[in-house]
Amino acid sequence: MEQLRLNNTAITLVDHVEDRVLSYLSEHDFKLGDKLPSEHELAVSLGVTRSVVREALSRLKMLGIVESRTRRGMVLKEPSIFGGMKRAIRPNLMSEKSLVNLLGFRVALEVGITGYIFENITPADIKDLEESVYMEIALGDNIYANISEHRFHSKLYEITRNSTISQFQEIIYPVMEFVKSNLKTYVSEINSSLQERGELVTHQDLLRYLKAGDENGYRKAIDQHFFVYKELIRNNNSGYDSSNYRSDYFSAE
Repeated sequence: MEQLRLNNTAITLVDHVEDRVLSYLSEHDFKLGDKLPSEHELAVSLGVTRSVVREALSRLKMLGIVESRTRRGMVLKEPSIFGGMKRAIRPNLMSEKSLVNLLGFRVALEVGITGYIFENITPADIKDLEESVYMEIALGDNIYANISEHRFHSKLYEITRNSTISQFQEIIYPVMEFVKSNLKTYVSEINSSLQERGELVTHQDLLRYLKAGDENGYRKAIDQHFFVYKELIRNNNSGYDSSNYRSDYFSAE
């Protein structure tokens, strides 16, 4: 594949044409739903071959920026904010550092949406959360079964009424499960220690603050709820050797 160099960074011709196609659409004021020029028209306008344009358009289709429609050809569409990210994130192919950084982003986001939750929460939302917590109590699992963990936190994201925030939960969920699965001993020991000291914050505790309308109490509680992940992040950033807790996957790096 032919390569160009911009700012001493090697890029392929298709990379360059992909950017130029997007610039072309912007400069010509294309709107959502508008039909794109044909491959031939774009190739002539951009001064490249149709095969290069075809590959560039194929990439844009994968990103959800354009789509093929029967009898209309290619049209411009609104992409999913996290569409490409959702396809790209494969926990088993990511380094520990990348996984930990994603965990940190999730913790910061979930603490940060506290205000949105208290602005938008309804009695129906409380009822849904109560059902989720009731299921957890019935299971008697302090570290939570996968389904209840996902259900409770997905509901918190949903309460923000922000679809972009909700989409992120679907992306981060496989990462959370992968980390929990590969660091079972680490997570279990920290949670056991928190429970012995009376510092373990459960979903039932979080629900209590939500029902009381105590935003400040909830904010502190949700921060403590993620203590185990914050501890993992701190250890990772400080270079702490937690190999005694890590799985073969992590210690093999």
